[in-house]
Amino acid sequence: MSVAFTFPGQGSQTVGMGKALADEFTAARLVFEEVDDALDEKLSATIWEGPEDQLQLTANAQPALMAVSLATVRVLEAEGLDLAKDISYVAGHSLGEYSALCAAGTFSLADTARLLRIRGNAMQRAVPVGKGAMAAIIGLEFEDVEAVCEDASATGVCQIANDNGGGQVVISGSKDAVEKAVGIATEKGAKRALLLPVSAPFHCALMAPAADAMEEALAEVRRGEPVVPVIANVRAAPVSDPDEITKLLVEQVTGRVRWRETVSWFAANEIETLYEVGAGKVLTGLARRIERSLSGVAINAPGDIDAALKAIKG
Repeated sequence: MSVAFTFPGQGSQTVGMGKALADEFTAARLVFEEVDDALDEKLSATIWEGPEDQLQLTANAQPALMAVSLATVRVLEAEGLDLAKDISYVAGHSLGEYSALCAAGTFSLADTARLLRIRGNAMQRAVPVGKGAMAAIIGLEFEDVEAVCEDASATGVCQIANDNGGGQVVISGSKDAVEKAVGIATEKGAKRALLLPVSAPFHCALMAPAADAMEEALAEVRRGEPVVPVIANVRAAPVSDPDEITKLLVEQVTGRVRWRETVSWFAANEIETLYEVGAGKVLTGLARRIERSLSGVAINAPGDIDAALKAIKG
């Protein structure tokens, strides 16, 4: 059985995530301690106790979700998983790509935490509050949403941010342009077209200042070749070269998350099961809608560990 690990992105965070793993497994607890040390603050307290509005802040949510994902990976490894031998590929949705790269050994855990804190802050600062927006368009084909964005672009920046598959496309850009796109999409027959409660317009050209910040930050970090290939968000194809990985991470800040194509790539390359490693089950749900041939399984609680290991290792 060929399997791949996927790692969730922003939106999957909930207060209390990862606490049960840390309570039961030393390997998980050590991950949270290392992330706290890297950031010089008790992010673990915010993750497990809240308040929720603090966890939802982009600069906290990004390293927090990574910490939960890596805590899960470290527990699996402590219990017998050999990532290089047992897993064929890794991929992550937006910030989840950093989790995937950390799991595969490209970045250290401490560096990944610091990179995601920089990324979250840079994304938040890139666009003044209220000037940008994102919206989910449900029930239109990808090409139809592209046309909607092109029509709305006369008003300002408007582009596809996440091609999530299953009839779900997220757009991002200037507030006026995104609002115009919502109206156009509704007229074109979208089942739903609604603005999202986000703090910044991620994955669009307005994030250029954040891309510059990440290029600078990534240049200072030691990186190695991943022990398994990562399917890059902006390419929907495997990469292993550290320089190429860095280049694509910079592009990812302003570029589209090609998740539908990523899942389809897995299905076309003999992957049978996608394990979603970390908080929530968003990617598991998307996988089933995109490719019915794929099995999706979420691993985020102590009870999931043994079952996943038995299935992966036979």
